[in-house]
Amino acid sequence: MMKNEGSVRFEIIEEIGVITTHPTGWAKELNLVSWNGSTPKYDIRDWSPDRGRMSRGLTFQEEEMRRVLELFRKRRSDRRVMAREAVQVEEPVKSEEVDFEEEPVTDAEF
Repeated sequence: MMKNEGSVRFEIIEEIGVITTHPTGWAKELNLVSWNGSTPKYDIRDWSPDRGRMSRGLTFQEEEMRRVLELFRKRRSDRRVMAREAVQVEEPVKSEEVDFEEEPVTDAEF
C-alpha cells in the first residue's frame, strides 16, 4: 500500500502488530515501512483507522530494533534479580502443638 502524506510517500511493507487501540479508533502499531522508497524500517506510530493520517513516530533500522529489544530484555532480567535480592529468605518457624486450657475471662482481668 503506497500512500502520500503531504510530500512524504510511504509503503507499509509488513503489518507486524497493533500495540494499543485508542478510544478514537486510532491505533499505535509496529510495522515495517518504506519511507520515500528507501529501505524499510521498523516503525512505531499512531495511525487513523483508514490509515489516511498518522502521528509522529519512531523508526528503527534492523540493528537499532535489535538493540531496543536487547535493552528491554536486560531491564526485565535486572528487575527480576533485584526483586529476588529484595526478598529475605527466612527459616520457617517450627510450630509445636500446645494445649491451652481455656479459662473464662473475668472483668477483673482487664
